[in-house]
Amino acid sequence: MSEAGDSAADGRAGAPVDASARAAELRTGLDRHNRLYYVLDEPEVGDDVYDELLNELRDLEREFPSLRTPDSPTQRVGAPPLERFEPVTHHEQMLSLGNARNEEELRAWETRLANYLKRLDITASQFSYTTEPKIDGLAITLTYEDGVLVRGATRGDGRTGEDVTQNLRTIGSVPLRLKTSSPPALIEVRGEAYLPIAAFKALNERRAENEEPTFANPRNSAAGSIRQLDPKLAAERPLSSWIYGIGAVEGLDLPTHMDEVRWLEEQGFKVNPDTDHHRGVEGVVKRCHWWEERREALDYEIDGVVVKVDEKALWRELGVVGREPRWAIAWKFPPTTAVTTMKQVVWNVGRTGHLVPFAMLEPVHVGGVTVSTATLHNEEDLARKDVRNGDEVVVMRAGDVIPQVVSPKLPRKNKSARKPKPPKKCPVCDTPTVKPEGAVFTICPNRTGCPGQAWQHVKHFVSKGAMDIEGLGEKQASVFLDQGLIADVADIYDLTEERLVEVDRFGETSARNLVASITASRARPFKRVLYALGLPGVGYVTAEALADHFGSIDRIHEADPEAIVEVEGVGPIMAEQIVENLGDDGTWALVEKLREKGLRLEADESERRATGGVLEGKTVVLTGTLPELTREEAAALVKSAGGKVVNSVSKKTDYVVAGESPGSKLAKAQDLGTTVLDEGGLRGLLSGAVPVDSGGEEVATEETPAEAQ
Repeated sequence: MSEAGDSAADGRAGAPVDASARAAELRTGLDRHNRLYYVLDEPEVGDDVYDELLNELRDLEREFPSLRTPDSPTQRVGAPPLERFEPVTHHEQMLSLGNARNEEELRAWETRLANYLKRLDITASQFSYTTEPKIDGLAITLTYEDGVLVRGATRGDGRTGEDVTQNLRTIGSVPLRLKTSSPPALIEVRGEAYLPIAAFKALNERRAENEEPTFANPRNSAAGSIRQLDPKLAAERPLSSWIYGIGAVEGLDLPTHMDEVRWLEEQGFKVNPDTDHHRGVEGVVKRCHWWEERREALDYEIDGVVVKVDEKALWRELGVVGREPRWAIAWKFPPTTAVTTMKQVVWNVGRTGHLVPFAMLEPVHVGGVTVSTATLHNEEDLARKDVRNGDEVVVMRAGDVIPQVVSPKLPRKNKSARKPKPPKKCPVCDTPTVKPEGAVFTICPNRTGCPGQAWQHVKHFVSKGAMDIEGLGEKQASVFLDQGLIADVADIYDLTEERLVEVDRFGETSARNLVASITASRARPFKRVLYALGLPGVGYVTAEALADHFGSIDRIHEADPEAIVEVEGVGPIMAEQIVENLGDDGTWALVEKLREKGLRLEADESERRATGGVLEGKTVVLTGTLPELTREEAAALVKSAGGKVVNSVSKKTDYVVAGESPGSKLAKAQDLGTTVLDEGGLRGLLSGAVPVDSGGEEVATEETPAEAQ
């Protein structure tokens, strides 16, 4: 570097050469780290290192203001609050899309394209298409002049939007400068600002804690964030963006939409990696169904698939009708939210005595099904949302998740309606209810005598994840309890064929099969028995961790909260709950009763995780049905090799073992680049035939090809 007194080599008057060079170096490095973190999800440094570099650049710019550039990473946040948003006229109109709701309507659209071109004496024997997810966010446009971001705006009415430049600068995935050394003189980039689902949930939780109104869905929260007058408030919300196309442009000619997508990616924009190209409509139809199947595995909301003719020369010929381009259409999914009337709030009793509020609704079609009931989670959530009998409410359903009431649709029609409150007596056994200090649920304290709790506990105890007693479902549990055949789950093991055939609609064969299933359940491993016991807060993964750590119910019973909190996934509150519940006389009496019936309350060594195996320190997720191994057998093999089996896929997951019908876990693994194995691949991994850490590729055998996954 030159001496401090030298003139600035980069032409920034007043700043010494070494400061100018260092500022340029820091800008380049921070831009790179921003792209790695926000666009590629592959950070190389921690927050502390990034903050240190950013602070160094801030200090330089503070000392030498001439070094501060519009595209500096320090300028993402720093503008003063606005009094209002200024209107912006788009260089090129932002269009809307027509809709196709099924395969028939999509094919009809293609026929219209061919007929329209035929009238122009243009023959298109087979169209080339692109498909990309239709992001359910806030449409934005970013304008760059000579490669530098100069304006960001909302869609507005398509011709005029609002200038939200300062807020869009706060989004880390929005580049402040294009990467090319020869940028177009002007380019408008089109995309969607959105809030990831996990961030949306966290934001709503924070707002609830601060007694602020919650957002109905991620799209509303993204729109609310972008339209904050104070950029610092917008920066506090972890917004992201997907960029999907180009509007007005000067000095750049890209013949196809796929060329546009590739160019945008090269310039540092976050483009969807699953944007695809197809010859003919058949591939488009398959891809639309593919997106619909994996919709629930995504960490962002989509409401359809955008289909475009790829050749931009045909865009010009096909033109626009009204505000809709002829050359593009949206395959729309069934909506996951709807508005209906909540008739009343009712209260159910859970297996641990919790009174859970449910909404009885006017039937409404949402997410592909008709919904007439929806959960309200707990009484604090009910109070926070402030929904009342007779309100119009927003109902949301995603995948197989129980429908939930999101919020009331304000203003409410009946302003005099009272806020629902939990009943003073249990709706099942009429016992006076109580609400422990600090609890979110009012409870029925009649743990051993409440029929509602007993029924819920039996349902849980016999379920597949627990004791897996086939032939004993909700109806049978209700009948057995009503007729006095059982009083608790331990009594299930006293059922005989002779007693069962006396029950209405129980024949000799069904009685024999049920008794055989009950007998087989005695061999279930300790972790399943612990989960089946139904301790509050103890799910399957926690039960497995407790069983692995302590080895028996007696050791857990003897442990204090300080010892239990050492178990992975157990916090102080849960540890206190476990000690309290196992210390309850009724609960421990049930444990002793189960011991008398021959259930396993101690783990075999084969159940516990080994050390020093080939999977030592590795985390594995099992999904789908394997050809030969049961889920338990596969988990036992992983544990015997030192690995850990968990339920959900994350960045920390090393392997996903996938069989038939793997569901969303496989899609998430593929999104994250996690190594996917079939059963043969797992066996190969354990035997050493497949090397550990095979690098995010699908590993399959001839018996189970990767394509079948």
